[in-house]
Amino acid sequence: MEKRVLFRSTWLPWVLLAPQLLIVSVFFFWPAGQALLQSLQQQDAFGTTVTWVGLDNFRALWNDPTYLESFQTTVVFSVLVTVLGLGIALLLAVFADRIVRGATLYKTVLILPYAVAPVVSGLLWSFMFSSSIGVVAWTLRKLGFDWNHLLNSGHAMGLVVMAAVWKQISYNFLFFLAGLNSIPKSLVEAAAMDGAGPWRRFWTIQFPLLSPTTFFLGVINMVYAFFDTFAIIDATTQGGPGKATSTLVYRVYFDGFRGMDFGSSAAQSVVLMVIVIALTVVQFRYVEKKVQY
Repeated sequence: MEKRVLFRSTWLPWVLLAPQLLIVSVFFFWPAGQALLQSLQQQDAFGTTVTWVGLDNFRALWNDPTYLESFQTTVVFSVLVTVLGLGIALLLAVFADRIVRGATLYKTVLILPYAVAPVVSGLLWSFMFSSSIGVVAWTLRKLGFDWNHLLNSGHAMGLVVMAAVWKQISYNFLFFLAGLNSIPKSLVEAAAMDGAGPWRRFWTIQFPLLSPTTFFLGVINMVYAFFDTFAIIDATTQGGPGKATSTLVYRVYFDGFRGMDFGSSAAQSVVLMVIVIALTVVQFRYVEKKVQY
């Protein structure tokens, strides 16, 4: 039976919603409206002259081959970060859930990367893989692999993906571990008594019951890859070499704050916002139907 709360007055629900509506309006609707307005304008670097150009900024983007390449870079980067981040975190959560002695220590160590700021995470991985002073790069050279993310686009993409995945693993690990702990142990024990091995128990019992958690983390990680990895990319490769690691969100920053092209930057932010909203709607409209609650 569905429970509903009935208010005797018509203004009380709006009063209760007012703080949240204020926050959403100030931090989302107002900036989004400003970005949409600026995307239809063109102004100089000092903001003294503003010209209405309509959709010219959007037309210039679609005629710019480097911007279209940023779409491909963003898709590859986002898929790798989401898939690897979820896969590794799930594997660690399964192992941590089976540990009996020292479980608290292992869980604490796995959670620590989440406390590291994205910029620090990017710098840490950049130092480790530096071709001149990096201990990992030095080890790879000893093994016959010449690592240089400043010149090789594949190495640069691998570096930003590893840094972004490492930063997000702790977040995914927490939710997967909580999801595994919420699964009744009686189900797993019953399957074990019926002769099901660990692998079969995981795929037939635990993983299907983790589908709500996996769906939620899939949406969160996709948004994370699109927006929250800017600091990591800026600290490690700055979008290079060339434009090999310049994702859509980094391109917004580069054109707006370095190129001083505010109209193009605003148009890119509008395109990025539409893409993320569309992806979220598709995930909730179609992917969520396969989630077992």
